[in-house]
Amino acid sequence: MRRGTETRKARRGEPGLLAQLRRPPGGRDARIMLLAQLLDRAGTGVWAASSILYFTFVVGLDAGQLGLLVGAAGVAGIAGSPLAGHLADRFPVRSLLIGCHLLRLGTLCALLLVTRFDVLLLVVAVTYLGDRAAKTLEMLFATRVAGERRSTYQALSRSSANAGYALGAGLAAIGLAVGTRGAYQVLILANALSFLVAAALVWRTREPRGRGLVAARPGDAAPQAAGGEAADPGPAGAAGRGPWRDRGYLRFALLDIPMNLDDSILGVGLPLWLVHHTTAPHALVPAFLVINTVLVVALQLRVSAKVQGPRQAAAAVAAYGLTTLACCVLLATATGGGIWTASAALLAAAVLATAAELMRSVSSWELAVSLAPREARASYLGVAGMAQSVQKSAGPLLLTGAVMTAGPAGWLALGVAVAGLSLVQRRASLRRLDALAEADRPYVPGLRP
Repeated sequence: MRRGTETRKARRGEPGLLAQLRRPPGGRDARIMLLAQLLDRAGTGVWAASSILYFTFVVGLDAGQLGLLVGAAGVAGIAGSPLAGHLADRFPVRSLLIGCHLLRLGTLCALLLVTRFDVLLLVVAVTYLGDRAAKTLEMLFATRVAGERRSTYQALSRSSANAGYALGAGLAAIGLAVGTRGAYQVLILANALSFLVAAALVWRTREPRGRGLVAARPGDAAPQAAGGEAADPGPAGAAGRGPWRDRGYLRFALLDIPMNLDDSILGVGLPLWLVHHTTAPHALVPAFLVINTVLVVALQLRVSAKVQGPRQAAAAVAAYGLTTLACCVLLATATGGGIWTASAALLAAAVLATAAELMRSVSSWELAVSLAPREARASYLGVAGMAQSVQKSAGPLLLTGAVMTAGPAGWLALGVAVAGLSLVQRRASLRRLDALAEADRPYVPGLRP
């Protein structure tokens, strides 16, 4: 009882966002990495806000070519995470991350010279492959630098990333207001410059050794059974087979895909549902992004403080499913009322989608780390990182092709499905955590397990 009281007091006494950004888990290296992420996301925000218009009005692509371009980028992004994890098992994370920044610097500069569509397709695909690989490597670095406080670091990372996106979108708005070819090229160069500065900042960090390693140290020994033979470590023994042959971890990664659908609901579902199925004013659409950005920056650290360790992360997965269900119910009911009723339902749905995102952001990576064998975490985390990339490609298609076609019933079905799968994910995660804990327990002769 006393311990719980002390924990609550400690949480109430935790410093605020700005104070923790000055002294993040991991110290100097974490602070440099957070600044690099802020600049990286600012450049990405510039590109996200201007790329479609650039390809349309400057390059002259039609709708079909744009669709193919976006599709190729999505597929390349899916490959980025496992590739980064595979390489991180063999090379320093810091060096790989610098390489990703420089790769994207080169491909963005090449965009200024490319006119052929087939070459443009390749350049954009490589850019997005590097983008997704960089995000995975950043989190691998965090697991090493922040150690057991990785959830706090993740919260700080998301807050700085959202601030970067907002800054980038604001800068892009200035260029788009000018609207000339030169203005678009300046925006591309601004994004490229962000990668150059981020690479320089990452170069100043030091890759830690010992505490918080992604991979096991060479001297780590396996648990010993009677007679000096290595004991069967259960799920941890999957490290010898790799993540692609570990069915338990692959099940987690697959179930994590629908646990990322809040991204598509907020970015695609809400705006399209408002425009085509409700009487709410179109001017409400930007409010969804404002709500999301403000709430993530203001609340991410607090939510993270309440989710400590993998078992609480598993509970947060179930809460994610129920919150997503409530969001979908509101969307389904937004079609039945007038302007004010529809507007209120949609704004409340945006709040719930953001709440789901807050819970997902602290649960998904914590479970991805905790459910992976210690001696092969880098390659396992690369596989787990695919969930977000797959969702970004398949989520919009699911919403526009099936959910919205079915109308309000489609949203209700989606909410029930996500809630049900979240309970399956929670149960499977807890069972695997128990198995890993049993495998890590030292063998004592004469004691029954």
